[in-house]
Amino acid sequence: MKSMEMPERQAAMLEIARQVLAARLTAGLSQHELADRAEVSRPSVARVERGDDVNTSTLGRIAATLGLSLQLKNQAD
Repeated sequence: MKSMEMPERQAAMLEIARQVLAARLTAGLSQHELADRAEVSRPSVARVERGDDVNTSTLGRIAATLGLSLQLKNQAD
């Protein structure tokens, strides 16, 4: 199984960051408010919004709180 190349992985994380930030701003939430609602730390929200590598549990909580979903797709697509 071939892992995602580093530039592709960085691009994917930056796209996630863009979507999370946009959804948070649309919802009118601060990072602190989102963190409280998602039951994660505020620095975790900041890491997601920077495109840093975070665990899927944290990302899933943040996404669900914002009405977003996580989806896996075949790399061949």
